[in-house]
Amino acid sequence: MTSDHADCRALWDGAAVRARVAAMAQEDPRRQLFGSSHHGYRLRPPLAEDTIRLFEQQHDVRLPAAYRSFLKDVADGGAGPDYGLLGLTEEADGGEALHDLREEGRRAGFLSTPFPHTDEWPGPGKGGDATYSVEGSLVIGECGCGTFHRLVVTGRNAGHVWLDDPDWGGLTPGPDFRDWYSAWLATT
Repeated sequence: MTSDHADCRALWDGAAVRARVAAMAQEDPRRQLFGSSHHGYRLRPPLAEDTIRLFEQQHDVRLPAAYRSFLKDVADGGAGPDYGLLGLTEEADGGEALHDLREEGRRAGFLSTPFPHTDEWPGPGKGGDATYSVEGSLVIGECGCGTFHRLVVTGRNAGHVWLDDPDWGGLTPGPDFRDWYSAWLATT
């Protein structure tokens, strides 16, 4: 696949995504889909290019193309898998694990350090090391019960969304951001 083709595939049709999310809200008025009562099928406004670029400069990274395009052309978070998609710089409540993970991702050098994993990495509940590294990844969503979605920002798996269950399941590789979000959009 050429990089031009990969770049085209990364672009999002914001109007089509917003229309699909609106249709999902119509199809699920009682908010039965897991997490929908939290995000309410609402998408935040997209981010300006300058805001995305400033984040990248502050963290010395270039966000994966599909995620970057989503932020710019669709939304800065909101409706999405499980409890929804976090905004790029969204603050989490101070008393939650999510707050600590978001703060971790803001440490100097955290996102620019290449994500070290290429395969599943067991957590302590599976006999793995309790201190496994998640540098090079950004928490983009919460699944519940201490489990999170992480977008790999740097390293060999940049652009992929991994499941992070630090207490029991460890790190599990997943699809690229576009496929991950598109699979949720296909939920009926």
